Amino acid sequence: MLSAKVRRKIAPSNGETDNSADKQEQLLLSATICNGEDLGPFVRKAFASGKPETLLHNLRHFARSKESEIEEVCKAHYQDFILAVDDLRSLLSDVDSLKSSLSDSNSKLQSVAGPLLTSLDSYLEAQTVSHNVNLALSLIFSCIKLSELCSRSNYHLSRGNFYMALKCVDSIETEFLDKTPSSTLKRMLEKKIPEIRSHIERNVSKEFGDWLVEIRVVSRNLGQLAIGQASAARQREEDLRIKQRQAEEQSRLSLRDCVYALQEEEEDGLSGVMGDDGKDGFGNGGGNGLLGFDLTPLYRAYHIHQTLGLEDRFKQYYFENRKLQLTSDFQVSSMTPFLESHQTFFAQIAGFFIVEDQILRTGGDLISRMEVENLWETAVSKMCSVLEDQFSRMQTANHLLLIKDYVSLLGVTLRRYGYPVDALLDVLSKHRDKYHELLLSDCRKQIAEALAADKFEQMLMKKEYEYSMNVLSFQLQTSDIVPAFPYVAPFSTTVPDCCRIVRSFIEDSVSFMSHGGQLEFFDVVKKYLDRLLSEVLDEALLKLINASVHGVSQAMQVAANMAVLERACDFFFRHAAQLSGIPLRMAERGRRQFPLNNARDAAEEMLSGLLKQKVDGFMTLLENVNWMADEPTQSGNEYVNEVMIYLETLVSTAQQILPVPVLKRVMQDVLSHISEMIVGALLGDSVKRFNVNAIMGIDVDIRLLESFADNQAALLSDGDANQFKTALAEARQLINLLLSNHPENFLNPVIRERSYNTLDYRKVMTVSEKLRDPSDRLFGTFGSRAARQNPKKKSLDTLIKRLKDAN
Repeated sequence: MLSAKVRRKIAPSNGETDNSADKQEQLLLSATICNGEDLGPFVRKAFASGKPETLLHNLRHFARSKESEIEEVCKAHYQDFILAVDDLRSLLSDVDSLKSSLSDSNSKLQSVAGPLLTSLDSYLEAQTVSHNVNLALSLIFSCIKLSELCSRSNYHLSRGNFYMALKCVDSIETEFLDKTPSSTLKRMLEKKIPEIRSHIERNVSKEFGDWLVEIRVVSRNLGQLAIGQASAARQREEDLRIKQRQAEEQSRLSLRDCVYALQEEEEDGLSGVMGDDGKDGFGNGGGNGLLGFDLTPLYRAYHIHQTLGLEDRFKQYYFENRKLQLTSDFQVSSMTPFLESHQTFFAQIAGFFIVEDQILRTGGDLISRMEVENLWETAVSKMCSVLEDQFSRMQTANHLLLIKDYVSLLGVTLRRYGYPVDALLDVLSKHRDKYHELLLSDCRKQIAEALAADKFEQMLMKKEYEYSMNVLSFQLQTSDIVPAFPYVAPFSTTVPDCCRIVRSFIEDSVSFMSHGGQLEFFDVVKKYLDRLLSEVLDEALLKLINASVHGVSQAMQVAANMAVLERACDFFFRHAAQLSGIPLRMAERGRRQFPLNNARDAAEEMLSGLLKQKVDGFMTLLENVNWMADEPTQSGNEYVNEVMIYLETLVSTAQQILPVPVLKRVMQDVLSHISEMIVGALLGDSVKRFNVNAIMGIDVDIRLLESFADNQAALLSDGDANQFKTALAEARQLINLLLSNHPENFLNPVIRERSYNTLDYRKVMTVSEKLRDPSDRLFGTFGSRAARQNPKKKSLDTLIKRLKDAN
């Protein structure tokens, strides 16, 4: 072995020169095998080169090299191996004894454990059967519960109890679907559960759609009912105010019973509007109201969609549909006049927001306050634009008033639900001037028609109701005593007709101004009332006086009418104050002068002018006066007798219809005119000269006229009778001066101011010159009294001379 080993060591050095490549390959192969690497490359290379023998040779060489190593290892451990074999041999007997012992134990164990194993197998089999039975029972119970839930769900679906059906479906899905042992049943449930939910969603959506259609009709009726209740409440307030005003007017009576009666009626009126529980009678969130105001379908649909997890989608769907409904409610038909459709238009909107307010308060989060406010702002903007457009087209005051009243009722109704209505009231206030202009125009036409129909005759009233309707209703009576019938009033039919027109104007104006957001509007009503009286009625009366009055009786009737209208104007302002809720004492503070002054003055001037024309006809008889009479007349001249007869007849007729102040002013004007006519006759060119006898005759004429004035003391006061006399002052003072023994006293300022203050010195000078007589009979001296004439003549000459110097 050692020689072989030496040979292996020497051979490479000898063959290195012959086959170095094979040696190198052999080394690589040995290294690869030692490293446990793959020999595939060597095999492929050997077969590729067609020299597998070389590879085999190398492998054999490697095996021989390893055999020597094995031999060395075996040689090194041979002794230990022998010792180990000896130890094994010594253990063999022990192993045999152990084997026999184990065999005996096994036999005993098998004999003992056999029955136990049989029992154990029976137990395990029974346990398995029990487990299977229990599992089957639990699955059966689960299926029974599932069947019950399915049956209950079908029952609720058939009864329309969708929420309970959904709860059953949710229980099936969460508790039983994953635990269902039957795959067929599980597939059926997985298919049917979405179908049931879709079915429920379709049904509640249909109910909700039907509710959307129905609620539009309900909203219109609801709005009409709410606005009607607001109108009834307003009417009760008006009735209470009327009774309060009546109670104030009868303040001398006991007020206790009146107060109790007012309270009782108020309670009776409110009991019909409010329900027993104090609510507004429109129904609650889920029940039926007076008009079927039922929100149950809506809340049911909302609840179902919440259960389905579709809450946000339903809220959006609800808001969009209600917004579309509101937009359609804004449409104003061009085929129907707005006057006929305005109540339906506003009632629909009112009902819409009453419903929304109820939903906001009872519907949870279905709609937010912000969304309702946005809808209301849109509605207010649209209503304002509609009102602006419609008001701009209207040319009838009554139409505008009707719409305004309904809009104000709409505002009162919706303000109860917290909606701001100031913008609507601003639109109404904006058209206040237009309404009053239209109202003034209507009244102008009515007054013109009433005046055109006047026959200038005193009004005959045959029944007490006529007296109440035409006199008492306008407080035109001068006494609280009801006259006997038939009663002839001092005024014509024009007065009550015009009073009715003015009263209607006041009531319409107050109706427009009230309930419009403005608490104190009396000044506005008073302003337009002043315009009606001073511009419309006054101008119409002036036109009537200037165009249609042609006789004394007509002028007297118009003057009488004016006096009655003066009392009526006091009533108009009191009536306006009462309707405006202003105390009369405050209204009296702002009273202005009589607004029909121009017409009254024109009527009195017309009457005075016609009377003067009549008197002028009698005064032409002054031409028949003998200005150089030999002796004075004792019974007055012819003209004054005619004038006296006419004046007495005139007064007896006029005092039946003309008030004393008017009669006094007219008669004073006529007497003043007579005085001017007398003075004018003395100044006129037709009278060249006159003597004292003629002056004494004129003095008798003036005394007759003064006597006529004194005779009116029964009709007038003493002061008024004296004022009648002052109308004759110029003629009286001139005659007194001409008959005075000292006419030069006229030059004394004190005496002149006291006795001749109405005389003009130029007139005195002219008349005095005509009294001069070359025969010294200028002052009507008689016989033996000639000695006294010189001082009078001298005084008169002095007066004339001084007056000429002054002139």
